[in-house]
Amino acid sequence: MYIICGGCPMKRLKINEDIRPMSEFRTGIASFLKQVKDTKRPLIITQHGKGVAVLLDAEEYDALQEKIEILQDVQTSIHQLAAGEGVEHQEARMKVLKRIRA
Repeated sequence: MYIICGGCPMKRLKINEDIRPMSEFRTGIASFLKQVKDTKRPLIITQHGKGVAVLLDAEEYDALQEKIEILQDVQTSIHQLAAGEGVEHQEARMKVLKRIRA
């Protein structure tokens, strides 16, 4: 499974290999899918010289989504702590243990 999304960076691009015009993509889709799967790098698809989409391997997309979720959780925690909504370590530990035992 492959996902096409706009602007999802993964491994470092190789400009001469990972940016292709839409016309090439249409005629060589199978080889580009293989390239993305093998290299784990995204493929930038251009139209009229401008980037319009990014093709990613599904596993790389899932990993990216997981990283984003973790970063969002960290950001939420930072805001909660700044607003004085933090919980002392011992209190948090007790709440977690209580949930596990329930």
